[in-house]
Amino acid sequence: MAYAGDNRYEGSPKRVKYDRQLRLWDDHGQYALEAAHVCLVNASACGTEILKSLVLPGVGAFTILDGKIVTGEDAGSNFFLDKESIGKSRAKVSTEYLLEMNPDVRGEFVDETLESILQAEPNFFSKFTVVIATNVDESALLKLADKLWDQGVPLLVCRSYGMVGYMRVQFSDRTIIESRPENEFHDLRLDRPFPALQRFVDAVDLGKLTDQEHAHVPFVVILLKYLEGWKSRNDNQIPKNSKEKNVLKAEILKGARKKDDEENFEEACRAVNRSITVTTVPSEIQSILSDPLCENLTSESKSFWILVKALKEFVNNEGQGCLPVRGIIPDMTSDTQSYIKLQNIYKAKAEEDAHTVYVKVQQLLSNLGKPPNFISEHEVKIFCKNSHCLRVLHGRSIRDEYNPNTSNTQSLIAHLEHEDSNIVFYVLLRAVDKFYSTYCRYPGQTNDEVESDIVKLKNCVTSLMNEWSCSPIMKDDYIHEMCRFGAAELHSIAAFIGGCAAQEVIKLITGQYVPFNNTLIYYAVNQSTSVYEL
Repeated sequence: MAYAGDNRYEGSPKRVKYDRQLRLWDDHGQYALEAAHVCLVNASACGTEILKSLVLPGVGAFTILDGKIVTGEDAGSNFFLDKESIGKSRAKVSTEYLLEMNPDVRGEFVDETLESILQAEPNFFSKFTVVIATNVDESALLKLADKLWDQGVPLLVCRSYGMVGYMRVQFSDRTIIESRPENEFHDLRLDRPFPALQRFVDAVDLGKLTDQEHAHVPFVVILLKYLEGWKSRNDNQIPKNSKEKNVLKAEILKGARKKDDEENFEEACRAVNRSITVTTVPSEIQSILSDPLCENLTSESKSFWILVKALKEFVNNEGQGCLPVRGIIPDMTSDTQSYIKLQNIYKAKAEEDAHTVYVKVQQLLSNLGKPPNFISEHEVKIFCKNSHCLRVLHGRSIRDEYNPNTSNTQSLIAHLEHEDSNIVFYVLLRAVDKFYSTYCRYPGQTNDEVESDIVKLKNCVTSLMNEWSCSPIMKDDYIHEMCRFGAAELHSIAAFIGGCAAQEVIKLITGQYVPFNNTLIYYAVNQSTSVYEL
C-alpha cells in the first residue's frame, strides 16, 4: 500500500488531472481508489450515476452485472442510454458509455441476472472492493447481502423511487484512521511543554527584543511566557475557567507595546480558550484503547488493532497519559525564521513519538509471528498524526435488520412518532417490496389499477407495522404518492443519490472520512435528508 509522502504522482500528468481530489484524500487515497474494483448490480439510472462519479475521479475498474435489455423507460430516465440503445444489453451499452469518460479506468460487463450469478458462481463477488446494488428486489437483495456479509465485502444498496432516494450501507466493522474531522485540532501541549519547546521559549527574552521583533514573536511563545507567570502564582495550575482565562488575556494584552499594531498578541488572546487546556486522551479514543480487539491480539488481528495496542502502550508509558504529538501548528503572525524553527520543533517531537510507537509495533509483530514489513513506519506516522480522531464503526447486517427478532424496531417506532419524519419512506419502501413479492409488480405501475393498488399498499403497510408491533400511523397522502410514483426513476433524483453514493463508496475504498451508518433517506419534495441506524 502507498502512503502520503510517496510522491507517486509528483510530476505525473495525473497530478494535474486529479489535483483537486488529491487535496481531499492525498496520494495514498488516490492510489487506493485506482487499485479498487467495484461491482454494480443493475445499470439503472441511479446505478450509472454512481459509476459516473467513480469513473471520473479514476476508480481502477468496474464490473456491471445486469441481465436486462434497455427499454423505453430506461432511455427516458438514464442519461447514458438513448433511443438507439433500446433492445440492446443494458450492461454492455452502459459500460461502453462510461468508459468513454476516463481512459484510465477499466470496465467490463456480465450480461446475467443477479439470481443466476448467485446460484452459478457463489464466490463471484469476493474479488470486489465494494459492491453496489440498485433497484434489487428484496428476495435477491437478502441473498446478496448474506453472501457479502460472510465474505467481508462492503455492500451499498441504493434506490431511486419517484421523489424518494434511499441508501443502505452494510459492513461488519470499519476502522478509520483518517476520519478528517471538520474542525482542525492543533496539539500545542501548552499545559505540559516538551523539553525542546521549553528551551525554544526560554531562549526568547521579550523585554530585550526590538519593537519589530516583539511584534513577530509566535503566539505560542507569548502564551507560554505568560502561562509560566500565571502558574507561578497559582500552584502550578493553568487557568481552568472563563474568568481565569479572561484575566490571563488581559495580562497578555498589557504586554503588547503597540496596542493596535501587534497582531501576534491579539492572536495569543484569541488562542487562550482553545489552546490552554489540559491535554487528555479523548473519551472516544479511550473506548478504542479499551476495546477487546486491542487487548486480545492474535495472529489474525488487523493492522489497525496492532497499531492501537502500540498506541496504548505509548500512552501508558512514554506519553504519560497523552497521545503522540501531532506535529502540526497553525498559521500565525511571526518572522519566517522563528515560525520555521517552531514548526520543526513540533515536527521533530512528532517523529520522535511516532518512532517510539513504531518500535512497539515491531515488537508486537514479532510476538504475533508477523513480518516486520506488515506495518511500515510511514503507516505508523500517519496513524500517530491522526490518533486523536480514530473512529471505529460497528456495522449491522441487512439480514438482522429484516429479521423481526433482531431488528431495531424500538428506534423505528420512536422515529415514527413524528408523522412527518423521513422514516415513513423507509416503511413505504419496505411495503412496496412486500407488494412486489405478492403481485410481481410495484404499485401504480399500471395506470388502470392505481386506485386498487392504494388499498393493497395500505394493507402491506398495516401488515408490516403489525410485524413490528407498531400502530399503523401514516398519512394516506404518502401511500397515494408512492402509488403515483409507479416505481419510476426520475433522473434528477437518481443523479443526486448517485453523487451521494459515490462519495460513500470512495470513503469505503480509501478508508478516509466517516461513512454514514447505516440508512439514508432523501425526500426531494422538501429537500430533506435523514440518517438512521436501523
